Amino acid sequence: MPAAAALNDRGGTADAQRMDGNTEFAQRLRAQVESVIDRLRPGLLVDGGNVELVGVNANGVVSLLFQGACARCPSQLATLRFVIEATLRREIPAVTQVVPVEPPPA
Repeated sequence: MPAAAALNDRGGTADAQRMDGNTEFAQRLRAQVESVIDRLRPGLLVDGGNVELVGVNANGVVSLLFQGACARCPSQLATLRFVIEATLRREIPAVTQVVPVEPPPA
C-alpha cells in the first residue's frame, strides 16, 4: 500500500505499525550511514571539503550535500559513486542509492 493511502486509511493499526516500522528502520539505517560517513570524512577534509548527510529514507536512498571544496570539485560525482556509494553499499546492504543534493542558492 502506498504511503499516502496508508495515511488516509483510518481503519488499520497494521498500516500504522508498518509505517512506524519504516520510520524506525530509516532511523537505524541513518545511524549506520552516519558512522560510515564519519570514517570517510577525514579524506574529504584533507582536501578542504566535507559532506553532510541530508537524509535516509526507508527505501535505502541516502541524500548527501557536498560542502567546501567538494561542492565545486570536478571529481564530485566520482567521489560520490566510487568512494561514498560503493563503501555504503558494501558495508550496509540496505543502502540502495546515494544521491547528491543541490546546495541552497547563495
